[in-house]
Amino acid sequence: MSQKKKQTAPERYKMHVKKGDTVQVIAGSDKGKVGEILRAIPQKSEVVVKGVNIRTKHVKPQQEGESGQIVTYEAPIHSSKVMLYSNKQKIASRVSYTFTEEGKKVRVLKKTGEIID
Repeated sequence: MSQKKKQTAPERYKMHVKKGDTVQVIAGSDKGKVGEILRAIPQKSEVVVKGVNIRTKHVKPQQEGESGQIVTYEAPIHSSKVMLYSNKQKIASRVSYTFTEEGKKVRVLKKTGEIID
């Protein structure tokens, strides 16, 4: 009898993007939109991009006399749906990793050769 190992998700996924990066959405209903990453969620490999995947939420009034409201917010999307974007050349590109002369590991855009970090 063979024992089956239970597969568990890693504690955090290795992602090619960080908070503050400018990215372009390459899949889904918001395809082509460019925005900045507001929040990275490595546990689920998701990112929250400014102006992308907008959702509306109806909030009930909490106190008496207070009126309810409709709140819009950015919902997370999977990190595989975004690609790093160069503001200078206005082009999306894959990322490669190289070392500088000081020995620091940096991210470089493949199409433009632009250093991100």
